[in-house]
Amino acid sequence: MPIDFHLSASESGTQAAAASFAQNVLGDPSYAYMPYVSHKDRFQASWLIYEAGVTSGLIKRQLSPSVGGGAGSLVEAAILVEEFYAVDQSATLTILATGLGLTPFNLVQNPEKNEFLAPFLSETGAPLASLVFSEPGGVANWLEKGGKGLNTTARKEGEEWVLNGEKIWATNSAGWDFKGADLACVVCRDVTKSPDQQDKEQDPRDSIMILLVTREDLDRNGPGAFKVLRQFETMGHTSVSGPHIKYTNVRVPSKNVLCMPGEGAAIVNGSFDCSAVLVGAMSVGIMRAAFDAALAFVKDHDCRGAVPLLERQAVADLLSSIKMQTEACRALTWKAAHAMENGPGDYDARRELALSAKVYCSDNAVKAVTEAINAVGITAYDTSQPFAGLLSNAMVLPIFDGGNITKNSMSDNKEPKYPQPAHIRTPRRPETPVEYPEKRKQEDSEKTNSLDWLKEADDYEPLKQDPKKDQPKEDKKQDSGGKTGLPDWVVKADNDKSKN
Repeated sequence: MPIDFHLSASESGTQAAAASFAQNVLGDPSYAYMPYVSHKDRFQASWLIYEAGVTSGLIKRQLSPSVGGGAGSLVEAAILVEEFYAVDQSATLTILATGLGLTPFNLVQNPEKNEFLAPFLSETGAPLASLVFSEPGGVANWLEKGGKGLNTTARKEGEEWVLNGEKIWATNSAGWDFKGADLACVVCRDVTKSPDQQDKEQDPRDSIMILLVTREDLDRNGPGAFKVLRQFETMGHTSVSGPHIKYTNVRVPSKNVLCMPGEGAAIVNGSFDCSAVLVGAMSVGIMRAAFDAALAFVKDHDCRGAVPLLERQAVADLLSSIKMQTEACRALTWKAAHAMENGPGDYDARRELALSAKVYCSDNAVKAVTEAINAVGITAYDTSQPFAGLLSNAMVLPIFDGGNITKNSMSDNKEPKYPQPAHIRTPRRPETPVEYPEKRKQEDSEKTNSLDWLKEADDYEPLKQDPKKDQPKEDKKQDSGGKTGLPDWVVKADNDKSKN
């Protein structure tokens, strides 16, 4: 059983470039957004960070090479996300949410739809994409037969589709000016041949479709077609925009159908299966930042005692716990990322591992930050310390991208609850086992290994992070330190059977 945790040259390059972008852009006070009071202003102030990410190729590299992008492996994506989340969570999520909004294109791989991707392949500007799925009242049981189903509907009229309904929590869905994203993949229910109320006897999957809505479509429909009903002030990720929005009689041409009725549900759930792995990486990044901050504190403070807090057994035990949790979560995340693209097992087995990474790592991220707070003591309650922000950001991981309660029930199902359409192939295990060298050597010995941060406490220098970013924003752009790779999230191979 070949297992090798030495990073390949490509993985090492991704890690080094990601660390550079994190330190030089995400951690640069000149890009600060926290001094702004309102959530809306903080989101708009993060535009400079996002633009730097676009210029660095972070958006293009979330698209598969088959559609013109430069995505690498899902393992590389996990490595990158960890580096980013260890420094800044909010601005990073805006970048990654565009990737989630583009994931349906990676899964469908329809060349006829590639025209919609031009803004995201250009590496210029700051185009936002969004997977517009969640609705007021929740969508955990959206495919339950006999349930209410989605409230957002689409009806075909001639050569156009007419979209109506409300959505909520869809990151980037309102765009920078709150008049609509550059591209929205709107998950909706086809009501062309059925009443607006979902048929109790119909399988909800049969009517689920994905409709593409561009900013040009919204502008053409007029000012009443798209409206932001509420912009949330959230406890964490305070520069992220995921408002309550409403579509009213939005007309789009037939070419804007990405997934026909009956195909949309599989693509939606496939997209969230892939992002589940990256939530594991987000969790590792937060755990790593909590460990860094707690270690720095307990090395330098003694609470009026004779020795630093680190030399107290109770404190050392807490840090050891965080360290072990972080290692376990990273290993699970990497395994899930590799398995999603390479196996072993059928799609159900791979999917179960991805959901396990999301659930286990996000739950442990909250626990790890809490343990870091306990190690530091009352000083951690000061908002000038990073712990309040880390805990607030960690709290959402178990409940977004599909709550952990829902994910647990999904991973228990042996039969595929959300079958893939026939043209989305399930990866299969190679007939001949892949042979690995006993040890892959780093091509560049100076590149940072992802495990370096877990050095012994005595010689470890923690990652520097300014959680408040309290210096004024300057209108400048900075070299990102090199382009980075993001994953090819497409699950492809030869043998798959669509199951009902």
